[in-house]
This record gives sequence, C-alpha cells and structure tokens, in this order.
Amino acid sequence: MRRILASASAVLLLAVAAPASAATRVIVLPGATSAEGITAAGGGTYYTGDLFAGTIFREDVRSGKAERFIEAPPGAAAAGVDLDRRHDLLFVAGGDHGKAYVYNVRTKAKVADYTFGDPQTSYVNDVAVTPQGAWFTDSYHPQLFFVPIVAGRLGTPRTLPLSGPGAGGSPGSFFMNDVIATPSGDTLLVAATIPGKVYKINPVTGASAEIAGVDAPSVVSLVLEGHRLWAVQLDDKITRWCLDGDLSHGTAAGTITDPLFDQPVSAAKIGDRLAVVNSHIYSGTPPTSPTYEVLVVDA
Repeated sequence: MRRILASASAVLLLAVAAPASAATRVIVLPGATSAEGITAAGGGTYYTGDLFAGTIFREDVRSGKAERFIEAPPGAAAAGVDLDRRHDLLFVAGGDHGKAYVYNVRTKAKVADYTFGDPQTSYVNDVAVTPQGAWFTDSYHPQLFFVPIVAGRLGTPRTLPLSGPGAGGSPGSFFMNDVIATPSGDTLLVAATIPGKVYKINPVTGASAEIAGVDAPSVVSLVLEGHRLWAVQLDDKITRWCLDGDLSHGTAAGTITDPLFDQPVSAAKIGDRLAVVNSHIYSGTPPTSPTYEVLVVDA
C-alpha cells in the first residue's frame, strides 16, 4: 500500500465464504512509528518498512523476533518494499515527492536515490521486482516507473503511461496503490483502493484491463501465487480469489479475518501462511498506535 485517503473507510462488506480467524504469531516491530510494505527474503525472513520514518525492519517468523535493520536517512519514507534476491537489492517506494530508494541488504548501504514523475504531485506507493527490473506505482497519476536490472546493475529509469480502466480516476485523485507481477514479469497487477478493483497491466504497452468478478473494497495490496490471489483490505479482512487462466476473471474463494487485524496494509506468503502488516492507519496521520506488528495467519 500505501497512502490511504480517509474516504477509504467507507467500505462495503463482502459476502463470500465464512470468515476464518487464524492468527498464529505476533511479531512487534521495535521502535516503529508506522508500518507499511513487507517482502519475503527466504528462509522465513522478511523486510518491513516504517512508512513515516523510512526504517527497514527484518523479521524472522521462526523465532518471532524483529530487529531494526536499516536506518534510513532523515526525510526518507518507506511505503512498499520488494527484494531482488538475486542481487540482494531492496527496492523501496518512497512516497511523497516521487521518491524511491534502493538498499544493498548485505552492506545496508543506500545504492540509489530516485525522484520519479512530478516531485510536487507524484506519490510513489509500491514496487514489484520482476526478472527485468522494478516497477513502481504513482498513486496520483496514470503511470508506472521502471528501473531495469541488468546483471545486478541498475539501468536508466523510464516512465510507462497507462491506458484503459487501470488509468482511471480523475487527475490528482488517489487511485493506484499496490503493484505485483507474475513470475515471468510479463503481466502486472495493480490494486486500486478506490474503487476497490484489480487491473492487469501490459508492461510493454501500458494497456490495462479490469479483472472481472474481483470486488475488493478498500483493497491496498495483493499477493499472487499461481492463480490464487489474496486482496488485503483496510476493513480488517483479506479476501481470497481464484483467477482463470489468463487472469481476466476472478471467483471469490473465502475471507480471512482476525480480531487482531487493525487496518492490515500488506502481506507476503510463507508456505501456507501469510505475514500481514498492521498499519493502524486510522489512528491518525501519522498513526499513533503504541506498537506496530506483523501477524502470521493461515492463508
């Protein structure tokens, strides 16, 4: 996810399969002032970003422990995060002013600092790493930003204008939030928090199409595994969907709820479970929760 408009709290309840409540572990992020994106690093390890402080945390699901891993420079933020495991590069969507960052997780050094789009109006909300490079969303403009990765080296960024329904929303209005990709990188999926829809994006042409049947009010982030899709929603639930062969249509396949959910904002898969980030975003701007945590729930 990330940035959320207050109007996203006006949501419709989805009537699908009976909710499941299945929290198995709570991992508190030490000293966090907010929480946003999460990405898997393998072996039960995850990285999570502090939206307003930019700090990167590392969690171990096996031990249930988290540590402050990368201390961001003053003024940095961390909305969505994704890891290029091949080259140990952590890509971070930096939110306001069109910012994005790249850190080397072996050395903890910042290796790139980008300003995309219009620094006055662009909000870089999320990022997805593919075999070709890293894609970033702009929540206020119908465009994606792309940073190529060639043999571990970062190439020259470019902008991909979008067309079709995935370019929706009036100019300057909040629309796109999360972005994910198929393993090949040939298809991107983006979550539109308002109106609660998911769109396919062609990463070559920028053409988009709505995934029919998927209705996920207040959707902020997505998890894709094969043809199974999880939509993380700010109304304290995660809906499951089964997509058809070309990812053009989805069928409801259940709902995950938990009494510990407090505006879940992102998730990552771990075997048959999900690591889910609680944002507490409705507690204020910035949020004022005394703790921020990752919940491990059955998927």
